[in-house]
Formats: sequence, C-alpha cells, structure tokens
Amino acid sequence: MKYLPLVWANLTRRKVRTVLTVLGILVAFILYGLLAAINKGFNAGVDLAGNDRLVMQHKVSIIQPLPLSYQERIARVPGVSLVTHANWFGGIYQDSKNFFPKIAVDPEPFLEMYPEYVLPADQKAAWLAERTGAIAGRSLAERFDWKVGDTIPVQGDIYRRADGTALWPFKLVGIYDGATKDADRSQFFFRYDYLQEGTGGTLGQVGWYWIRISDPDHAPQIAEQIDTLFANSPAETKTSTEKAFVQAFAQQVGDTTTIIRGVIVAVFFTLLLVVGNTMAQSVRERTNELAVLKAVGFRDRLVLVLVLSEAILLSVIGGGLGLSLAGLLTVPVGQGLSSVLTVFYLPRQDVLIGIGLMICLGLVTGLPPAIQAMRLEVAEALRRA
Repeated sequence: MKYLPLVWANLTRRKVRTVLTVLGILVAFILYGLLAAINKGFNAGVDLAGNDRLVMQHKVSIIQPLPLSYQERIARVPGVSLVTHANWFGGIYQDSKNFFPKIAVDPEPFLEMYPEYVLPADQKAAWLAERTGAIAGRSLAERFDWKVGDTIPVQGDIYRRADGTALWPFKLVGIYDGATKDADRSQFFFRYDYLQEGTGGTLGQVGWYWIRISDPDHAPQIAEQIDTLFANSPAETKTSTEKAFVQAFAQQVGDTTTIIRGVIVAVFFTLLLVVGNTMAQSVRERTNELAVLKAVGFRDRLVLVLVLSEAILLSVIGGGLGLSLAGLLTVPVGQGLSSVLTVFYLPRQDVLIGIGLMICLGLVTGLPPAIQAMRLEVAEALRRA
C-alpha cells in the first residue's frame, strides 16, 4: 500500500491519455454487462426448467392441439406424479403492440406444478372461486399499472365466444411473484374452464401438457412410454424434458450464447491492443525515471510489480465503473425490453467473471512493459537520457 501514491502518480502523469483509456475500458465493460444480462434473459427459462417436469406437445407442432382426454391416460403412466394442461390463448390487450403470454390453465394443479410462482393464499382462494379470474406476474402488472380487482378486457384473435363476440373480460384476482430472480413474472394465466365455457363447452382440446415425474433419472424412459401410449393415434405426441423444450424454443432465435460470446471476445481483443499500447508507451516515456528508481535501490522485482500494478489499477477502475453502470442500466433497459426478455439482470457469476477479466486484462497488458522495465539496464538508460 505504501507504493500506491507512486503508482497513482504514474497513472495520472498523462491525464488525458489515462482518462481516454479508462473510458475505453468502461464502455467495454458496460457492453459486457448488458450482453451478459441479455444472455441471461434468453436462457432464464432453461435455467429455471425443473428436472422433474416433462412437456408433452403434438408431434407435428405445438400449435396443433391435443385432446383433453389424454390427461387421464397420462396420469396412469408409472412414474407420473402430476399432470396438468395449458392452452395458448393469443388475444390483444388494447393494442397489438402490447404483447404478453396469455395462457389458460387449471389453477390448482398449475400452482402445484410451478411452486416458483408465489401467489398469496387469499389470492389463490379468489382465483379458485372466480370463474373469470386471472393472475398476472408482478412485472406485467407494473407494466400496465394493474391492481387486484381490475377488469382486463382482451380481444380474442384465436377464440371467439359462443355468442359470436370476441371480447373476453378477465378479473385480475392475483399478482404472483417469483421464488427466484429467474422466475418469469410477465405472464398472464386464467382459468381453462372459463375458456371452455365461453366457447360453448365444445373446445375439448389443449395446447400442451405439463407432467411431473417422481424420478428425474427416468425422464427419457417415461417420455418414451407416454409417446408410445399415443402412437398411431390421430394426435401423436412428442414428450421431452422441460429444459429440452425451452432450449428448442430459444434456438429458434439462434444460438445467442455463442453470438454474445463472440462479440465479447472481439471487444476484449480490441481492448487488449488499446490498453497494451497505452502501457507500453507509458513505460517508454519513463525509461529514465525507472532507471533512477533502480539506481536508488528499487529492486528489479519491485519495479515489475509497480508497472504491473499500474495496468491492473487502470483496468479495475475502468472495469469497476463499467460493471457498476451496467448493473444500473439493466433496470431501464430491462423495462424497455420487457415484452421481449422477461428476465433481465446482471447475474452474480457474470460479475465475478467480469472482475476476473479486469485482472487478466491488467496482467496481460501490463506484463510485457513490466518485464521490459525490470530488465532495464540503469547505466544504458541514464546515458540515453
């Protein structure tokens, strides 16, 4: 610590150059932080997927419906502990730009299937009692300033009511939170029996089934057994783990993780060149000063540590500020992307990786000039000066 003033004095020797270098590092780490948050947003569903949950859909496509009658047969398969169904509703709230998932479910088994969706007991009771009741995630409710008790009118674009009208009014009876930060708080769930009755009781079909199994290690065998059960039927099925199901959806957008990593590598490679050039130039300008330090008793190893400390301090200042700003920016940016990315925050492990990158950046860019300074010949350097 006693050499910190000397390290700081060397860093501020060329203030403009130092500030510009810090700004470059800062921008790079802001970009890193926001890209890490975007990557988390795309993969949150995969991380949250339960090991004990399967998803069964139509073999052709998820947009093809399955008979509601399948539920009892699935429940009798050995290893299955819980089955419930879901149906995509579509619909438009106020304007087509106001997109959010609207899903018809059976409330009680749905909440049992997904304990990560936390709903107060009184609101759960209200949902079970109110036929037109619906629940919304906290972020969705905040997005539209909804309160419990509000009526949410949705214009049906897939399902029309039995009387020919397309307007479906829902009573918001609950707002759920997430047990973890990865839980999706942007969805809208309502009762399937309301959809069934509203269409005249003739629906009899669902979009997909959620299935809980007692032993995740036997997931492939149970999935195969379920699909075999409906083989050669008018609606054959495809059953997979929830994680595989979510990954398949994410891959429709593209391999976002690889793309984001590629961008980060390109940015940091450029940063290595910029910071490395700054440190090399700084050491060249101070050749005579370093020679004087060695002449008055500073050992070679100490000179190496001093120069290396400059590079690391430079990286930590810029990187620390950049990561901090990225963390602050995730709130407004996340709100702006809420209709696309339901989860948007800077994960702790990416913060730790960022700190490691700062130190690595300092070591890689500081080591060559530090070694050069350590090997400096005092007499030769002073003679050139």
